[in-house]
Amino acid sequence: MAQEMKSLAKDTAIYGVSSILGKFLNWCLVPLYTYVLANSAEYGVVTNLYAWTALLLVMLTYGMETGYFRFANKQKEEADSVYSTTLITLAATSILFAFVCVFFSKFIGQAMGYEKNPEFITMLAVVVAMDAFGSIPFAYLRYKNRPIKFAGLKLLMIFTNIIFNLFFLLVCPWLAVKAPPLVDWFYNPHYGVGYVFVANLLSTTIVTLALIPDVLVVKFNFDWPLLKKMLAYSLPLLILGIAGIMNQTLDKIIFPFLMEDKVRAAADLGIYGATSKIAMVMLMFTQAFRYAYEPFIFAQNKDKDSTKAYADAMKFFVIFSLLIFLGIVFYLDIFKFIIRYDYWEGLKVVPIVLFSFIFQGIFFNLSLWYKLTDKTIYGAYFSILGTLIILAINVLFVPTYSYMASVWAAFACYFVMMVVSYYYGQKYMPVQYDLKSIALYAGLAMGLYAISLVLVIPSLFLSIAFKTALFSIFLVVLIKRDFPLNSIPVVNRFFK
Repeated sequence: MAQEMKSLAKDTAIYGVSSILGKFLNWCLVPLYTYVLANSAEYGVVTNLYAWTALLLVMLTYGMETGYFRFANKQKEEADSVYSTTLITLAATSILFAFVCVFFSKFIGQAMGYEKNPEFITMLAVVVAMDAFGSIPFAYLRYKNRPIKFAGLKLLMIFTNIIFNLFFLLVCPWLAVKAPPLVDWFYNPHYGVGYVFVANLLSTTIVTLALIPDVLVVKFNFDWPLLKKMLAYSLPLLILGIAGIMNQTLDKIIFPFLMEDKVRAAADLGIYGATSKIAMVMLMFTQAFRYAYEPFIFAQNKDKDSTKAYADAMKFFVIFSLLIFLGIVFYLDIFKFIIRYDYWEGLKVVPIVLFSFIFQGIFFNLSLWYKLTDKTIYGAYFSILGTLIILAINVLFVPTYSYMASVWAAFACYFVMMVVSYYYGQKYMPVQYDLKSIALYAGLAMGLYAISLVLVIPSLFLSIAFKTALFSIFLVVLIKRDFPLNSIPVVNRFFK
């Protein structure tokens, strides 16, 4: 058993690190886009279309990835048949989707406001189709306990995407000036944001080709009765998946349709998308926590002291989230250089987005009650509630308040989901969370942040020094109250 747990921990670390590293590397493209693309409207195109691809990817996989795991483990003697049937099904729907989008790309582009560049629709449709199909070979690698290859291919996609972005957005413009004959035959200096999608198409194609050996490992056969069982299991997950991804992307999808001035809409969406990325550090922390927390709650469930462990986990999640919050807002004058100066007008969204991510993380912490009591339908209810909140606030207020309405909509969505989940959690599986400590740290963080807003210091150096002092106050309280240095291995030697 110890060996199995050790293996599980190692595999979880590989999957987790590859995912978080991938998010970080993709995050590193934000400075490139904001500094190289002509204006925020071009980045608005990236924000809008990638929100669509995230939603479409969930729809095109329609829960079959989870369905594959369920049936491959349930009917191990028929695992090859499950894999083959799932591959054929995803291949058919993905090819059909790509064909329809390519054939009607002009019509779709016109409906979405990209009538001048219908090839954007074509490229991203092909990318989404390949990603949807590729999700099953990637699931197969996880099923076969091959985390190294899984992580390697995921990172290959990210690195090739970055390399192609750098090539088209930095190298080619330089060569077009210094050595035009080398690039004139394929490079168009006026294509701009289009090369972002070209890079994505190339990197996805490379990884899809690299997955072919793992597609051909089984003899292809199609089991229709098996597929019906898998669809009955997987399609309900599609509803939950759509609701979940809509909470993250709906505002960016509908934003261009809610403002009369389409030029301003694209520019504002670009500003919103870029400045929100500064807060991605918080989302990466939440993602890292998820990888550790979900196995933790199921492992602890048999322990009589499990609720105490859950309460402690919640408290320290909130504490370190607030630490990240203060670290970002206090040093925003430094972080803002990640993006170009003409995006800075949107920096006011950063604190609100950070709190949205904190609420999202707390909601995930609270989700243990419906996972452990087999009342997962409540997760769907909460997600749908959040989607309705985001939709209503965006539709009502974006025409007047632009992206600030979208920011507050996300804030309200995750706040309500958090509160409602807490209420029902205390009803069905009470956990005595340390609300007193959580309130103390939240109040301290908000107080320190308020002081930094009220006492404005013109000098950047003195302002950073002052905010560092405020940040130190939070650290001192944390160390004295809940994280004594003499409890840390190695460090505790200095306290003996």
